[in-house]
Amino acid sequence: MENAPFRADLAEGPEDVRALWRRCSDGRRIRVVLWRAVGTKGSVLLFPGRTEYAEKYGRVACDLNGAGYAVATVDWRGQGFSDRLADDARLGHVASFRDYQMDVAELVSTARADGMPEPWFLVAHSMGGCIGLRSLIEGLPVRKAVFSAPMWGFKIPFFSWPVAVFLPHLLGPLGIERRYVPGSGPGNYVIEAGYDTNLLTRDRETFAHMARQLTEEPGLVLGGPSTGWVGSAIAEHRWLGRMPRPELPVLTALGSDERIVSTSAIHRMHAKWPSARLRVIEGARHEVMMEVPAIRTRFMTDAVQFLEAH
Repeated sequence: MENAPFRADLAEGPEDVRALWRRCSDGRRIRVVLWRAVGTKGSVLLFPGRTEYAEKYGRVACDLNGAGYAVATVDWRGQGFSDRLADDARLGHVASFRDYQMDVAELVSTARADGMPEPWFLVAHSMGGCIGLRSLIEGLPVRKAVFSAPMWGFKIPFFSWPVAVFLPHLLGPLGIERRYVPGSGPGNYVIEAGYDTNLLTRDRETFAHMARQLTEEPGLVLGGPSTGWVGSAIAEHRWLGRMPRPELPVLTALGSDERIVSTSAIHRMHAKWPSARLRVIEGARHEVMMEVPAIRTRFMTDAVQFLEAH
């Protein structure tokens, strides 16, 4: 396996880290990152969100390593250091959300080849929660799953619902799959929003840390999504809503101040899911794992206790 670049100086994660290039079944090259741990209780497959990259989870990997878990994560196709899928490298595009499952397959294959200790668990954030739920339905080999603000629906204004309903059916005839969705562009949210108006975290230092990573490593920067990405995401949300819920134990953490993904979609998903528990964390925004220290500690404590419970 060929080594891939990794900005350890920006990640601030565990020292024992290995970044690898992997080639998916369709030829796309993705980056897989492994953080080993001593005396492990198992391994976590960490599914990041849209625009994210392995370095962003360096501190989270420290928390998980400290709790006794090795960590394996991935830069999804179209973001991070993995192959970008459009001529405009800032455009967040994917032809179909099902394509992300090819990335999952390479992550699992790499973790197996590296001997990541079992049992395995899933921890998935935002878009990673959407990808992760399909992975569970299709047999991802994990014992339990923890979701953080999973993207099982968009927070769409009422007047935009006609667009949301018909967009997946119009993309092909209109030929606009590789255009920025209206209202977005090549600018990155973290860089452009600034701390005072951000919807991600109430922790000023953590927000500055994320901005510093992108400023010092422009190759990690991603802008707004394509219309194709949005249309495929909407179709994926509908499919997930129709499917039987996985029977393995699930814990979902949702901030009380969530304003990026649909909270109603998360509640609907849990309404008929006996093996899943939904925990609302007061005061948290979208990045529950990267919030103020008290919230971050609560999330990690709850997650580790859940993973260790029989």
